[in-house]
Amino acid sequence: MSRYRSLLGFSWAMAGLAVVAAVGMIVDDRVLVGAPIWFKPLKFAVSFAAYGLTLAWMLSRRPAPSRVGTWAAHTVVVAGLIEMSIIIGQTLRGRRSHFNVETPLDRGLFLIMGGTIVALWLATLVLAALLFRARLGDRATTWAIRLGALIALAGLLLGGLMLIPTPEQQAQQAAGLARTLVGAHSVGVPDGGPAMPLTGWNTTGGDLRVPHFVGMHALQALPLFLHGVEALARRRARLRDARVRLRLVLTAAGFLTGLLALATWQALRGQALIHPDAPTLTALAALIAATAAGGYASLRPISRTHTDTDTERPTQSTELTA
Repeated sequence: MSRYRSLLGFSWAMAGLAVVAAVGMIVDDRVLVGAPIWFKPLKFAVSFAAYGLTLAWMLSRRPAPSRVGTWAAHTVVVAGLIEMSIIIGQTLRGRRSHFNVETPLDRGLFLIMGGTIVALWLATLVLAALLFRARLGDRATTWAIRLGALIALAGLLLGGLMLIPTPEQQAQQAAGLARTLVGAHSVGVPDGGPAMPLTGWNTTGGDLRVPHFVGMHALQALPLFLHGVEALARRRARLRDARVRLRLVLTAAGFLTGLLALATWQALRGQALIHPDAPTLTALAALIAATAAGGYASLRPISRTHTDTDTERPTQSTELTA
């Protein structure tokens, strides 16, 4: 991980900023859009810290660093620093950082933030391409990293849905009225209504931050899932088989992809995460059933002697069925 010091330094800086934001929530009683004004800086700082640290770990799995990878990592860092600088600056001013076009300064800062997110997405795309060109460990680890990066890219891209003007904003534009906001987190209800603790997601309408969160954090979820499987392998001989671990990773990736699609569909219908309707529950049940079937198939016994292609060590069928 020391090869990508910029990402590590960025993560430590974001961790420190998260502490500052947490203190701000205690000592600053201002509220913005229905939430403590330092809540957004806290969430973004924690998310960026995890993002930078995870990317540094993933890239360290490559056999050797590359100039392209180093510059892409630097781009992620610069984009993240600009994004956080604007969020903190607007917080100190008592202004919204996202969707705010009320004044020329607010509009300019929001446009810059849009540019930084595009740069961050493109840099992450380059890093994902590099991860697809190298073996990053055994097959399960390699595909956990690759698929986590792909799902994260999708989650980042879905954030663009928040930039679509709401019906009220479109009506204002049609009437020739000046708009102060363009886009929103919520669907069907205004931002700033009743919210879930910790996440701040809307509880009365759809919230596009849910699929954004699910997608982005697949970056950590798939490798952590595999780590859990490997820990269980010490007691379950069947999990020591490389093919079983790979199948489980693919099943988990399929679940996260389905969950991302489901969360997006639910949010776009203006439905709160904690108030699913019958179609949402039916789709969720189908996803869980498909995942359970995939998990069962992944763990099925292998009836013949085979060679573990990752370790080049023969594995008997008796070990797999233990």
